[in-house]
Amino acid sequence: MEYVKLIGVLIIVLGFAFKLDTLAVVIIAAITTGLASGMSITHMLTMLGKGFMDNRMVSLFCLALPMIGVVERFGLREAAINIIKKFKNITPGKLQNYYLILRDVTGMCGINIQGQVQFVRPLISPMAQAAASVKHKLNKDQIELIKGRSAATDNFGNFFGQNLFIASSGVLLMASTMKSLGHAIKPTSISLWSIPVCLVTLVIVWLYNMHFDKKLKSMNDDTIKEDK
Repeated sequence: MEYVKLIGVLIIVLGFAFKLDTLAVVIIAAITTGLASGMSITHMLTMLGKGFMDNRMVSLFCLALPMIGVVERFGLREAAINIIKKFKNITPGKLQNYYLILRDVTGMCGINIQGQVQFVRPLISPMAQAAASVKHKLNKDQIELIKGRSAATDNFGNFFGQNLFIASSGVLLMASTMKSLGHAIKPTSISLWSIPVCLVTLVIVWLYNMHFDKKLKSMNDDTIKEDK
């Protein structure tokens, strides 16, 4: 009868296999497991509440989603687009290069601007699209390319810039792991050796973003020829 307590695992497997609502499946699995283990409803609710409170910092990112939705509802995207249209010579590649530098500098200072959800989606991507649509209207493929390029630039800046800060979690994890393996490596050494890697990445991504501008221009030229 001890195997009955594993019914929650079966419920999760079946729920995911049939693509049911994830949150509902997990809650049902938790309640079913508790009942099969002989727990009372009060005890289960107490355990769930304690688990949430002990790990509430992990779920704080969920607050970003409704917050971004609210600020977008009140015109954040439109304000960003209007600002970028005032700069005549700005291009998606140039904008993303400036954002890449910002990502590296903030990473070096230990400031995490949170990237994709909080920055790229509501600000950087719309601004890049606005910069590209000054002379020509964008088609669906161009919009998707700009979205992808904006997200990729953020990833490069975050991944190679975060280790520039000596007290970042990645640096401390690498230092502690190497120490446990018998290699006494200081966090300062990791940060110092991250500088040339970050600079090389900056140059490569910078050139790629410039090439991205040429690619968009070429797509616009092809569209004009087709219209004629």
